[in-house]
Amino acid sequence: MKVLLANPRGFCAGVDRAIEIVERAIERHGIPIYVRNEVVHNKFVVDDLKSKGAIFVKEISEVPAGEVVIFSAHGVSQAVRQQAANIGATVYDATCPLVTKVHKEVARKQKQNHKVILIGHEGHPEVEGTLGQSSEGTSVELIETVADVDKLDLTNEHLSYTTQTTLSVDDTQQVVDALKDKFPEIKSPKKDDICYATQNRQDAVKTLMQDSDLLLV
Repeated sequence: MKVLLANPRGFCAGVDRAIEIVERAIERHGIPIYVRNEVVHNKFVVDDLKSKGAIFVKEISEVPAGEVVIFSAHGVSQAVRQQAANIGATVYDATCPLVTKVHKEVARKQKQNHKVILIGHEGHPEVEGTLGQSSEGTSVELIETVADVDKLDLTNEHLSYTTQTTLSVDDTQQVVDALKDKFPEIKSPKKDDICYATQNRQDAVKTLMQDSDLLLV
């Protein structure tokens, strides 16, 4: 049996950075340290960090006052940042720089009085963080499918869209095309928001499929 390995594979730079931030925080402050949400969706990595003294929590309310808190690579809302400040936490921000770029894009567009549409998966930690970047009196409209585009009841003026960074490139393009068909004046991001590492790995899988009888992910 011939086994082919995808190239590239493994963790992206943003995940490697987040893991390193957790490990360095443990070295500097000792244990315990608290991490809001799993730093990466990988059981083996999470279990290893737990064994070193990291405690993973869903909410800042689970963190004692004055402790060390790390935000995962997915990013967090402005409300979560304020909650951490309110308890006097020492904060390390492991948000992926590409996610931070999306957050800044949302804030910039809203300052220009644009209605922002976010393409992403409801309930995903990254999406929750991006939705939480809205300033007072504004909101971000979340959609996931072409059918969601059909349901949008918005004017064609002052619209912008952005995307979750870890989506399927092909599926997302269908939604983007539908948005542009319905709202010809909608503004695109200056640069595609889907992470280059995500796209490269999807391309690698497509290449493997051409020469494989079975593909395991």
